[in-house]
Amino acid sequence: MFIIGIAGGTGSGKTTVVKKIVEEIPGAKVSVIPQDSYYKAAEPGVPLEVLQQKNFDHPDAFDWDLLFQQVNDLRNGKSIEQPTYSFLKCDRLPETIRVEPTNVIIVEGIMALYRKELRDLMDLKIFVDADPDERLIRVIERDVIERGKTAREVMSKYRRVLKPMHRQFIEPTKEYADLIIPQGGNNIKAINIMRAYIRKKMHEEE
Repeated sequence: MFIIGIAGGTGSGKTTVVKKIVEEIPGAKVSVIPQDSYYKAAEPGVPLEVLQQKNFDHPDAFDWDLLFQQVNDLRNGKSIEQPTYSFLKCDRLPETIRVEPTNVIIVEGIMALYRKELRDLMDLKIFVDADPDERLIRVIERDVIERGKTAREVMSKYRRVLKPMHRQFIEPTKEYADLIIPQGGNNIKAINIMRAYIRKKMHEEE
């Protein structure tokens, strides 16, 4: 089994990099573990308007124990019931997704490299970097379409929350990366280097 961690700021292009990896290993099964699925469940009775003010870019927002446990279970050949999370409801949903252990496990999220115990499970650690203006554009497009926000709301949140949290908690995790991919999924050369390394490691494990 080969475990890959992919971190990077909101809107940096992590999803594109994940797709490139999945395309690279068509003959092997790949399981993607999105860190977004591991936001903590809301306390009962808290109004939605209060939940909407939650800081999703702070380490305290995540259920780290469950994330570590489930990645470790997959590493040890055990299936998991991955939680699901709704950003519209700002709460964890009752439904879960069954994930089986596969040849490749990808842990993807803004703070995938933040916790040492999680990093220690990874065979390859990647940080996807991108220009702040590009990230902001992508965040606006995503939150307006998928999360029902207005562009003004997203820009306000970017200034108040996303930008300072990125500097404090996400950007510093670059130092733990084995590979940094500037310009996100648009950096063909870096993507090809990543692909070559993964091909080599997969061949070694056969």
